[in-house]
Amino acid sequence: MTDRTPRPVRVLLADDQPLLRTGFRMVLGAERDLDVVAEAGDGLEAVDLSRRLLPDVVLMDIRMPRMDGVTATRAIVDARLPVRVLILTTFDLDEYVVGALRAGASGFLAKDVPAEDLVTAIRTVAAGEAVVAPRILKRLLDRFAEVLPDPSAAPPRSLAALTEREREVLVQVARGLSNSEIAAALSVSETTIKTHVGHVLLKLGLRDRVQAVVLAYETGLVRPRG
Repeated sequence: MTDRTPRPVRVLLADDQPLLRTGFRMVLGAERDLDVVAEAGDGLEAVDLSRRLLPDVVLMDIRMPRMDGVTATRAIVDARLPVRVLILTTFDLDEYVVGALRAGASGFLAKDVPAEDLVTAIRTVAAGEAVVAPRILKRLLDRFAEVLPDPSAAPPRSLAALTEREREVLVQVARGLSNSEIAAALSVSETTIKTHVGHVLLKLGLRDRVQAVVLAYETGLVRPRG
């Protein structure tokens, strides 16, 4: 009889503070579906272990010796490894958030996140979704954009493949709204919004909705605050 029990999510801890790694290992070790496979004390080691062990998720610190977390994330993503990176740091500054997301991170959380939220975030990232702590996303939105598009502006060339409704959905995604919230705002079903979001990601070659938010800022689909 075949064992249908799903395998645990394999996690690599990358942080230059051994005490923090121990704390994370204790938290994750209490979960039957999570397995800490290795620890790295700097970015270079994190990249090397990612190449050799192919963990599902790397829990990555930003500031580490030899190679920082953003550079390590970019190296992992550029190598096209089947590994997703969840940034965890005390430095929830906007420039680090944007740098990490541009590098290809799938999530960004502060180190003071409750244990249960950390566990949920790892599972979410392992499942192919993206996670950004609400307070961090709010800082991004407050700093970089108003929630309304410029109705007089022509569509950015990189967004030309999108339909008008898909552009509208992308704007709502850039506001940080969930699929259910977008559905309510546009008076359509959540299933319809999920389909639109999928089309947006596919047409723009994006991995997840967090990258879509960054692209919406960079292309000017949402306006910087004056």
